[in-house]
Amino acid sequence: MGEGWGEGESSQRPLSPTPPPRVGRECRERGGAQQLCEVESLHQHLAELRHDPVARVVVLTGAGRGFCAGLDLGGYGSAPHTEHLGRTQAGFAVQRHIASLIPALRSLPQPVIAAVNGPAAGGGFALVLGSDVRLAARSARFNAAFIRIGLSACDIGTSWLLPRLVGAARSQELMLTGRVFDAEEAYRIGLVVDLVDDHALLDAAISKAHEIMRNAPFGVALTKEGMWGALEIPAMQNIEAIFFREH
Repeated sequence: MGEGWGEGESSQRPLSPTPPPRVGRECRERGGAQQLCEVESLHQHLAELRHDPVARVVVLTGAGRGFCAGLDLGGYGSAPHTEHLGRTQAGFAVQRHIASLIPALRSLPQPVIAAVNGPAAGGGFALVLGSDVRLAARSARFNAAFIRIGLSACDIGTSWLLPRLVGAARSQELMLTGRVFDAEEAYRIGLVVDLVDDHALLDAAISKAHEIMRNAPFGVALTKEGMWGALEIPAMQNIEAIFFREH
């Protein structure tokens, strides 16, 4: 799928051996609330993809009628290796376990395309924000749900990511109200870059992945790193960091 594994135009010699590139597809099994087993499984899959020389792009979508409805209030479970912790410390460990999915997505060398089908609430909303390219089906719905259950709407990187995608004023309104907004509004405010019919969502995501795969993997990885880095540190420092990494 896509172009070769070479470092630029066809006049340049590709790396050898040349495995056929592919799109890595990650689906949440239920498209419902997050439980420990699902979050841990996603952590493991992302860790494997990070070192997969064949996977060029990752598509993240829900396997059912919804993308991800957030935390399972009926019982998330315990984070790994927390048996010895007290209740408060174990609770913070669960938060860290979930929140660490966002840096895991961002640290992948492959771009992540979120193909949002149905509800993306709470932690699911954060996964959308932490992706590199966001597409939505017309059935998609979004909200920063944490505030609706008496918690901060800032969890899992939402307060950092959302203002950088749609601006501070709109983010404050969405986070303070916790209201549900539809795919049309998400497209209008720039949260998603494309809005498609539900049946065409995955094809649209694969098509976008092919567009990315026309470019050399090294350049794509550096561009992803540089774009995210430019949002965190002064631009000139970011340019210097990339320059010294390349040289």
